[in-house]
Amino acid sequence: MKAAVFKEVGKPMVVEEVADPTPGDDQLVVKVGYCGICGTDLHSTREGAATVACDSILGHEFVGEVVEVGKSLKNQWGKDDRVCSLPFLSCGKCVQCVTGRPFECAELKCTGLDVPGGFAEYVTTGALETILLPDQLEMESAAVIEPLAVGLHAVRVAEMKAGQRVLITGGGPVGLAVALWARFLGARDVVVSEFAEKRRELATQLGATAVIDPSKDLAEQFADATGGEPDMIFECVGVPGLIQQCVEMAPRHCKIVGVGVCEQPDTFMPFLALVKELQFQFAIAYTRDDFETVVAMLAQGRIDPSPMITDVISLEEMPAAFEALRTPSTQCKVLTKFS
Repeated sequence: MKAAVFKEVGKPMVVEEVADPTPGDDQLVVKVGYCGICGTDLHSTREGAATVACDSILGHEFVGEVVEVGKSLKNQWGKDDRVCSLPFLSCGKCVQCVTGRPFECAELKCTGLDVPGGFAEYVTTGALETILLPDQLEMESAAVIEPLAVGLHAVRVAEMKAGQRVLITGGGPVGLAVALWARFLGARDVVVSEFAEKRRELATQLGATAVIDPSKDLAEQFADATGGEPDMIFECVGVPGLIQQCVEMAPRHCKIVGVGVCEQPDTFMPFLALVKELQFQFAIAYTRDDFETVVAMLAQGRIDPSPMITDVISLEEMPAAFEALRTPSTQCKVLTKFS
């Protein structure tokens, strides 16, 4: 099969022929229809704590059709079943796995990091992690299930209540997904702070009631836009200094939710957070129920994330598009389409 393969830090991926995957007894092989490029993929291919091994195949935002079924799954899955999957291979037996929380499994392997991912024509998925897609759900829309599940999980973990005022720092795919779900679940105001003009436009299409400029005073802009103060701040960028910025602008009793992945040491002033009695919550990944909820809401037409998809490219175009996302301009969610 063809795959985009990471060779080394500082160089684009290379599209080349690699061996086809073979499923274990409780696994499936899926022919990839679409696979999105994620910020985690970008982090994994630069120098840092999360750099993947050379010759890795990344990609964890994939959907497709089953083409091969493991021996123990013959009565459960059929060829041509349309599926998405949590990007994990787990033990399938521990409490975490059987209750739909495979990310917490002690034997977890992450698809696209520890094992080959969806930047390839075929990918292996686990039985417990794979979800059948409704017939009415188009593949291109299904390709954003994973980032939408990240946003839903963050809002659920934060225990946001209807009627609250929400500030989101960062209008990338994760920030936009948080905005979509915050509005869907009843936030009174959803304000997104973002530099890029294109992403500011997308934020208003995906649930934001206002967008503000992070180069100016955020608290003042938020008050002007909403007439009040934020009850909850979602930090969806993940660079040093932003937690402290959130602490400084947060009103008393505000909750700060870290969603953006920061791989570097960071500092903030605990005394200021202490005086304000701030709450901190961090959110990562998702559960099976998060995925299933996203699938249901998409299939029922109750959410429309299509504005998030700004580019659909071929596998041959993917290495160049991947590098361009390191300094994005008009791109948001870029999907690789496999013919």
